[in-house]
Amino acid sequence: MLRKAVESYVAVRRAVGFAFKSEGTQLKSFARYSDARDETYLRAPIAIEWAEQAHSRYTRARRLGIVIRFARHIHAEDPRHEIPLTVFGAEKRTRPTPYIMTENQIRQLIRVASCAGYRTLRRTTYSTLFSLLSCTGLRLAEAIGLRLKDITPDGLVIRETKFRKSRLVPLHETARVGLERYLEQRLPYAPGEDHVFVSLRRKPLLHVDVERAFRLAARAIGLQVAPGRALPTPHSLRHAFAVRALQTCPDGRDAITQHMVALSTYLGHGRVLDTYWYLEAVPELMTDIADRCEQFMRRAKP
Repeated sequence: MLRKAVESYVAVRRAVGFAFKSEGTQLKSFARYSDARDETYLRAPIAIEWAEQAHSRYTRARRLGIVIRFARHIHAEDPRHEIPLTVFGAEKRTRPTPYIMTENQIRQLIRVASCAGYRTLRRTTYSTLFSLLSCTGLRLAEAIGLRLKDITPDGLVIRETKFRKSRLVPLHETARVGLERYLEQRLPYAPGEDHVFVSLRRKPLLHVDVERAFRLAARAIGLQVAPGRALPTPHSLRHAFAVRALQTCPDGRDAITQHMVALSTYLGHGRVLDTYWYLEAVPELMTDIADRCEQFMRRAKP
């Protein structure tokens, strides 16, 4: 029976730092499915049959991938356990090309947000929030989750967000001044609320609030979307920050490596590979890489 083997495997993964919540739930479901068929060992056809119950191909691939990794673990101790083949293909969807806003578009967006609606705190809230997303590369959830205590002399403390990581994000002096200017209006408006950004309801901003305000501002400045391309969203401001940071990367292999690691840490990426993704996902960066390669090859010719 696989139930005990699953419990042991899940305990090992969590002991080394993985949350392993959804994976653990899926494996327990598979163990119940296998045990109901009186299987003593992990059988590939049973695993595929279980995974096939999911509605989409990507979900089936994901479910089977979880079992495959578990199978490799227990197969190392007992080869009678079978390791299924990846019959449903890749587990992850291809990441779409991000919508990269230009600096001029970002300035226009912030300007429109600062004038939208009635003369209320809403104008300052969204113009400040969009400015902060643009100059720090924060995720939207990180920005609207900021508390007053997270603003420190050294920067913004981002507490256990994605990947259960905390980090310190330094602030440029102009960003700090803009944030302080916003708080001068915000604090008297909702003195009992410790979130930095609040709505007119005197409550923390919701994702849907920000997305609606961004969509209205983007429409007002006429952001164009090509067929089949990603739509501009608040996350586009983070993408734009990452691209600007990569475009300022210094020359030299060691310098590039250090720059990428620093940027990956700053953005809160779980893997530096997620930062390198921008190099292949953004046409402007690919063009820069091609130009550099061409220059290198010309210098290398005798």
